[in-house]
Amino acid sequence: MSSPSSVDENIKDIIKIIVLKNAIQYGGKARNEIVISKTIAQRPDLRNNLKILIPEIKVSVEKINSLTLNEQKVLFAHIAPQQHIPDKKIRDRGMTLPALPDAEMGNVMTRFPPEPNGYPHLGHAKAAIIDEEYARRYNGKLILRFDDTNPLNEKSEYYDAIKEGLEWLGIEPDIVKNTSDDIQLLCDYGRKLVEIGGAYVCTCSQPVMRDLRSKGIPCDCRLDTTRAGDLLRKFFDGSFEPNAAVLRFKGNMADQNTAMRDPTLFRIIEGHHPKLGNTNRVWPTYDFAAPLEDSLDGVTHALRTKEYELRNPLYFAILERLSLRKPVMLEFSRLEFEGMPVSKRKIKPLIENGLVKGWDDPRLPTLAAIKRRGFLPEAIRKFVLSLGLTLSETKPPFEALEAFNRKIVDPQSIRLFFVKDPVQLQVRNGDFTKQVTLNNHPNINLGHRKIRVSNCFYIAGDDAASIRVGDEIRLMELYNIRIADVKFQHISQINGSYSASCDTSSLIIAEQTGDYLKHDMPKIQWVAVEDASPYSIMIPRALYVEENYNTNSLETCEGFAESYVSALKQGTIIQFVRFGFCRIDGDNTSIFTHR
Repeated sequence: MSSPSSVDENIKDIIKIIVLKNAIQYGGKARNEIVISKTIAQRPDLRNNLKILIPEIKVSVEKINSLTLNEQKVLFAHIAPQQHIPDKKIRDRGMTLPALPDAEMGNVMTRFPPEPNGYPHLGHAKAAIIDEEYARRYNGKLILRFDDTNPLNEKSEYYDAIKEGLEWLGIEPDIVKNTSDDIQLLCDYGRKLVEIGGAYVCTCSQPVMRDLRSKGIPCDCRLDTTRAGDLLRKFFDGSFEPNAAVLRFKGNMADQNTAMRDPTLFRIIEGHHPKLGNTNRVWPTYDFAAPLEDSLDGVTHALRTKEYELRNPLYFAILERLSLRKPVMLEFSRLEFEGMPVSKRKIKPLIENGLVKGWDDPRLPTLAAIKRRGFLPEAIRKFVLSLGLTLSETKPPFEALEAFNRKIVDPQSIRLFFVKDPVQLQVRNGDFTKQVTLNNHPNINLGHRKIRVSNCFYIAGDDAASIRVGDEIRLMELYNIRIADVKFQHISQINGSYSASCDTSSLIIAEQTGDYLKHDMPKIQWVAVEDASPYSIMIPRALYVEENYNTNSLETCEGFAESYVSALKQGTIIQFVRFGFCRIDGDNTSIFTHR
């Protein structure tokens, strides 16, 4: 508050955005009480100023509710282009998923357990969305549990990135915790497992361990029970150095499923942990932490990808040995795309070697990159739910995700002209100075813009290359022309300065033939010389061609766009006519989303 009797402009903007979000989510009508509670939740410091805050909220609600739903969406996209609103209707899509076995309404607990060792990607989005859909379908709860039991991999940056990614997707976990919160409890259960004969401390070297496991032969550490107690004490009291000993499950060394051949459950790792610092040296593996945490947290249905299929017997065997409750296990296929690595093991080296420019590089499948590229969270949710809970390993085409996104962005994206590799065009009998008004969308009222034109334009190089003398062409939204002469060169320096007159030594000459529409007439976009703004568009392509890194995976095309684009905020999604949807990434730069 700027004073006890007024509401400053910054807070008014916050209120306006909250009102618009609430109105759009509920069919165009925001509710005062919801806006008040969300405003206080976002700014707790305003709680003591409700007397002047509530009247301001009521005024804002009244103004926003007087607009049509489409007008609200356009206004929201204009003032908050980097924010997105989860569609409440999408919740019903959860009914397309199969029913959970043994599920009781109001008594379902699911969990999403990412490791904070990188930024979340579309594979994480699939898992998190499915987990949340089931929790909401059964009026249950969703746990966000960071699987942070390897201090060499975890970073605070990654915890934050995962939270931000889920928030962008519109996923609201009911409980947030870290596996590391329970480290002492997990170690206690590890000791117990050894004491009841279900595990043992092994001091064999890694090569020896691998060799014996491959042959199905137990090692001396398993067979010699006289040292079990002493080894257990030393393992947990810090006597062993890293890699000098591990704690292994006592499984069946002859099992055809090698995951049951005495796998490692605890190891010694020295490193600074983002949450625990240097206080701990003994860390559980995922094989041990996952079933223990699921059981102790009250998870009723544990959903995970099919890659863990062979480890399911181990999951349940550990709980059986410790006499702990067993959740219901369900599996689904990983989400992968051709030419796009959905794996942090593949993404990290690309970043470390400078082959991509960070976690939000538009060629990556990370949520940060997908958001920057112009995909909306509603489209991702609809796409994920369209896949169902299948175990099929087929890779869906990326175009399927684009199709869902296109349906959402099309009615809310203004249309502008952009010409790539521009060539000059002069209309000999065209108006030298004229102002034209163009609609921002052909079918929906998204406003309009005014453009000064003369008889000189830029057109796209591809269009210019196909033009022949005598061709009749429509300059879109303007008039028809007939080509009289072709003697052009591509503009070589986009960022150079140009005058409002055409260079008669290098251009296409045409004559205006009228403004009547002919359905069979070719139509091309244009940019008026007086209104041209140098513009760049980054076009992401497949990172890999088969198994090889694609050195041409990021193309930058140069050209001219209408100057109107410079008035739009970063994050705004637009459509360049006959080019495709793009998201404004910075000054005079966009990223191509899709056609």
